[in-house]
Amino acid sequence: MLWFTVWTVLVLAAVAGAFLLGRSLWRKVRDLGAAAAEASDVLGRLADQVDALADAAGQQEPVRAQLFDDTHVLRERLAELRRAAGGRRAVRRLQHQETYARWRAYSR
Repeated sequence: MLWFTVWTVLVLAAVAGAFLLGRSLWRKVRDLGAAAAEASDVLGRLADQVDALADAAGQQEPVRAQLFDDTHVLRERLAELRRAAGGRRAVRRLQHQETYARWRAYSR
């Protein structure tokens, strides 16, 4: 009689555990489906934005390979880009120096 009671309790506990696990998995699958639907909506809106940006970018002059253009024009363009990068680099250097000075003022 004791073994019958032990096995009955074990089987009932296993069934209850399986029920709780199944319910938890069902809720997670349901939430995953809702998240997938939301992600699909967001992806659709993103695709619309990409199309709008592509249309706006299509109005600009397309980028072309410039392998056979005049090298003088290309060298001037490269020098202009380097000057612009140098200016941005100088601004960044000043911002860093100001930041470091503020840090040093707070650490004293």
